[in-house]
Order: sequence, then C-alpha cells, then structure tokens
Amino acid sequence: MQSSPPLSTAAALRATLTLPVLVAALGYFVDVYDLLLFNIVRVPSLTELGLSEKEISLVGGRIYNFQQAGLLLGGVLWGILGDKQGRLSVLFGSIITYSLANLACGMVHSTETYAWLRFMAGLGLAGELGAGITLVSEVLPKHLRGYGSSVVASVGLLGAVAAFLTVQITGNWRLTYLIGGGLGLALLLLRIGVLESGLYKDVAQQAVKRGNFGVFFTNRDRFMRYLRCMGISLPTYFVIGMLATFGNEFGKALGIETAIVPGKCVLYTYIGMAAGDLFSGLFSQWLQSRKAAIGWMMSFTAVFVVLFLSGAVNSAPVFYLVCGCMGFGIGYIAMFLTITAESFGTNLRATATTSVANNVRATTLLSIPAYQYLKTIPSLGIIGAASVIGLIFFALGAWSLSAIGETYGKELDYVEG
Repeated sequence: MQSSPPLSTAAALRATLTLPVLVAALGYFVDVYDLLLFNIVRVPSLTELGLSEKEISLVGGRIYNFQQAGLLLGGVLWGILGDKQGRLSVLFGSIITYSLANLACGMVHSTETYAWLRFMAGLGLAGELGAGITLVSEVLPKHLRGYGSSVVASVGLLGAVAAFLTVQITGNWRLTYLIGGGLGLALLLLRIGVLESGLYKDVAQQAVKRGNFGVFFTNRDRFMRYLRCMGISLPTYFVIGMLATFGNEFGKALGIETAIVPGKCVLYTYIGMAAGDLFSGLFSQWLQSRKAAIGWMMSFTAVFVVLFLSGAVNSAPVFYLVCGCMGFGIGYIAMFLTITAESFGTNLRATATTSVANNVRATTLLSIPAYQYLKTIPSLGIIGAASVIGLIFFALGAWSLSAIGETYGKELDYVEG
C-alpha cells in the first residue's frame, strides 16, 4: 500500500492550525506580554510609587527576583499538576493565576505588595508555555509537530512587541497591566472548547505513577536527558537575559556615542526570535532533524554574539540590527521544548517540559550575578565578563546538543517506569 505524498509547507501549516495550537499560541503571546511587562514599566511604576533612582535599582531588582522565584517554583508545581490532573488543568489554572495577579498589579500602591504580586504572576506564567507545548506535541501527528511548535512560538513571541508598543502608546503603566490581565481572562473563554490530550487520557486510566518530579534524580539516563534539554537552551537566555537586557552597558563599553535603550534591544531581539522560531520549525521539518536545525541556529547565534562582543559594532542602528540577528539565531525556544516533550514518557512529559522551560528562564538568577561580579575584575570589564559567561553557555549548549538523542518523528505513546 502506497503512503500518501508529503504535504507542502503551506498545506502542512493549514493542517496544523487547529484550535489547541491556536489557543496555545495566543496563550504564549499573553505569557510573553505579561512576563516582560515589569521589565518595561519598572522605572515609571516605581517612580510613581515614590522611590528614588537608587531605590528603583535595588527594589526593582528585588521585585524582579520575586517574579523569577515564582517562575522557578511554578515550573515544578504546574508540571506535576499537568501530569497528575491533565494538561488542561494547567492551561486553565495558570492563566487565571497570572491574569488576576496582573490586574492587581495595575492597582498596586505598595512595593511589598508589588513584589508578592509579581511572585504570583511568575507562579502563574510558569505553567503556560510548557503545558501548551506538551498538549500541542500530543494532539498533532508526528509529522506536524515541528510546524505546531513554530506557530506557537512565532505568534507567542510577538507578545513582547505588543507589550512594548502598548506601553509606548498608552504611556500609563497601570493601564498596561490591566490590559494584560484582561487579555488573559478573554483567552480563558477560548480554552473552554479545547479538548484534553488523548494520550494523557489513556495513561490516566493506567496504574502508573504520574508527575513524580523526584524520578528525574533517581535514574542516571533520565537525569542526563533532563540536563541536556536544559543545556541546549542556555545560549538563548544568555542573549535575552544579558546581552539584550544590559544593552545600554554594552553600548557604552563599545564606545557607541548614541545612548542604547535596553527596551529597544529587547524589542528587536524578540522580533528576531519570532521570525527565527517560525523558521526553525520549518527548517527542522525540511531537515527531518530537531538536532541539526538547532545546531545551525546555535552556530548562527554564535557568529553574531562574537560580532557583538568584538568591538566591530560602532553605531546604534547596527547595534539594534545585531540584536535582531542574535534574536533570530536563538529562535529555537519552542524547538528545544518540543525536544523535551518528545524525550519523556506521557506520565512525566508535562513535568519535564514545564519545569525545563522555567529552569532555563531562571538561569538569569546565576548568570546575572556572575556577570556583575566578573565585570568588576579590571582585566575583564564588561565585554570580558560577558565573553566568559557566553563561552561557558555556548560550550554547555553544544555539548548538550551533541549528546542528546534525536527525537524527530518519535512516537510519544509510552510511559516511563
């Protein structure tokens, strides 16, 4: 019996645009919007709350760490819930949590309350992407998974652009929080029509343990798979969390006369990421390999990181262009999460995917303090400090990619003992 001919890219994308994929994509859009909002409105919001410039730096850092701590804790909690109670339980619970937290942020009058609300927002946001990618990976046929991850990521990452433009247009940080919370609650209505993953429903009927986070540390093979899934994404958060976030510092260190605006660095990086994530999914389908696609993207990123840190960039327009190119290169975020989803059995898939997504986001809790310390060493300075951390992250990323197994076309209907 002859197999049916492969779908064209356009036909495959049309077949991919199912309700679960569209809802996951819109969910990631709101996730990115809300996740970056504090970074964008940190200064005006804390200024209005009566803080001095010095206090804004210290208190702002503390509030940001509260948000990151929420992401770290939520990644584990939502992942376990996703395997124990179902993927949809996370998609509903997480969006309610972070939407209400963001609405409350729009009415805050105390920095202490602000910090705890960002913790709750981080806690809720931690469940969105991992649960969405897990559900998409399980409901789509194996030959369409790459297209699904491309749609989710490329649409979702535009949430950063929307957040930046919303702040610019409204000029009101409270209103931007209210808009973010409202978007989340509106999306909640769309999720009512989404059905649970069939693979999960089958496993839920079996006498098998689900959502046990501890088993990642009791089996060497499983533990190494988990670490490698994290490792391949390290370059992405080196670019986002350091090079783009501290773009103003690098601009000064490179001798660029025009002041570099960190918000614009983040904006151009995310525009590049949206294009890169769409490309990487299509590229992996063409290569029929997740590893090869990520390898090319990681190499592309490395070239522009070297250009960024080499001193060759001498003007603001070129600086922002390089940020966009680095963003394109790290546009394999959904792809590494798809690899994670494909690397673990159905009884651990949500736990692995959701926790890995947020563990990687939280690497900034280590990399930024390391950068702050290293740049005080006279022989290194700002450029040298970033170069050392970048070398470590890219080396770990390359090693993880070389050691991880290929998952393209892998059947996902299995459980782990």
